[in-house]
Amino acid sequence: MPSITVRNVPDEVHRALRVRAARHGRSAEAEVRAILESAVKPERRVRMGDALASLGRKVGLTDEDIAALEKVRDRKPAKPLKLG
Repeated sequence: MPSITVRNVPDEVHRALRVRAARHGRSAEAEVRAILESAVKPERRVRMGDALASLGRKVGLTDEDIAALEKVRDRKPAKPLKLG
């Protein structure tokens, strides 16, 4: 598993981290992992599949509509984008 070193953490931030970790009953290292995880993987993040399904329900798409769209869908691979 990868590791990260954080240098030059101000004393007051380090103290606050230790206090927060103690309140949660874990080590400062475990607290930092929990903070990082909640920052980059919030519980309320939007998941693309859920968002699309919700949109389909909102506009009233049926299974028959989806089947009709599948019949006319272009299945050829997309051509790569050329920049410059």
